[in-house]
Amino acid sequence: MSHLPLTTLSEDEKAFREAIREFSLSEIKPLVRQMDLDAKMNPDLVKKLFEMGLMGIESPEKYGGAESSFTMACLAVEELARVDGSVSVLVDVQNTLVTNAFVNFANSAQQEKYMPQLAQEKVGAYALSESVSGSDAFALKLRGEKKGDKYVLNGHKLWITNAGEAEIFLVFANIDPEKGYKGITGFIVEKSMSGFSVGKKEEKLGIRASSTCELIFENCEVPEENVIGEVGKGYKIAIETLNEGRIGIGAQMLGIAQGAYDAALEYTKTREQFGKAIAQFQGVQFQLAEMRTQIEAARLMVYNAARLKDAKQDFILQAAMAKLMASQVAERVTSRAVDLFGGNGFTNEYPVEKFFRDAKIGQIYEGTTNMQLQTIAKAELAR
Repeated sequence: MSHLPLTTLSEDEKAFREAIREFSLSEIKPLVRQMDLDAKMNPDLVKKLFEMGLMGIESPEKYGGAESSFTMACLAVEELARVDGSVSVLVDVQNTLVTNAFVNFANSAQQEKYMPQLAQEKVGAYALSESVSGSDAFALKLRGEKKGDKYVLNGHKLWITNAGEAEIFLVFANIDPEKGYKGITGFIVEKSMSGFSVGKKEEKLGIRASSTCELIFENCEVPEENVIGEVGKGYKIAIETLNEGRIGIGAQMLGIAQGAYDAALEYTKTREQFGKAIAQFQGVQFQLAEMRTQIEAARLMVYNAARLKDAKQDFILQAAMAKLMASQVAERVTSRAVDLFGGNGFTNEYPVEKFFRDAKIGQIYEGTTNMQLQTIAKAELAR
């Protein structure tokens, strides 16, 4: 079956990966340090991501997308992360969360209106988290009230990735708190809608060029036709989309780990101590061997989960394991890379300190490490 050769890529996938690699090195790498210092995504680079077709990888061709596979999206996320985790997560959220939700849950009118914009020019964001709604994803305080042919939203969202650049937001609010999570409904909110604004931008440890902002809803009026999916079924959209998104985060962490490893490997070949390159010392060789093995193990798990998703087979357990493994590997490998660079690794003149900072978020967003462990344990106990 097509999903079984885990790390074997088709010729099209290899060509696509190589194109993304060349794009990352030529267009992104020269901007990485300044974007990190400024904590801001270069707007011209965002335009180039659209021009490259990276913002609509799975979108149908009739909407201006590439109509490709989920695996292709993960390959793009991985390759971008080898150079910059911030650019990687912008593309990841656009494809594995926002576009996926439109493909699977939006009606034809919504798809025709919004998917061409998302594929060609407008950044999307996925707004679920709140101050009291993190791992307890459905403890939402954002309220929606039906008034005529509109819903009026009031409340806040926090830690929303892409919020600074986005013009289209998938927002989850509870329209009937007495029903608990069965009152949660998804809405398509445009940045220009009355009563909606983007608030404080967070100053972060890592992925600093990726915007993470508060969203403010003050009597925000959303047309009834902008309900995505069924009323009261927003929890279903959230769960299913995040299950897919976790594979994308696994791919991001895989790329970050690979980027740090690549830098460390080259550095150890040129850095000399005691009259020879440190790569010639067995202790260093063993560390590199462990790093490479861990990355390959994570790659097997991420690719397997993506292939299962493309094959329309059950992938929830594999997605949780892939994110768990890849995020842990990213933290270990990037930390070891800093060690191998010695004092240089602790400065921002070399890339590994940024890989190290960027890696930490992988164990937090789109489901913490503990939530992945819980998912895995529940699946095993139910066998």
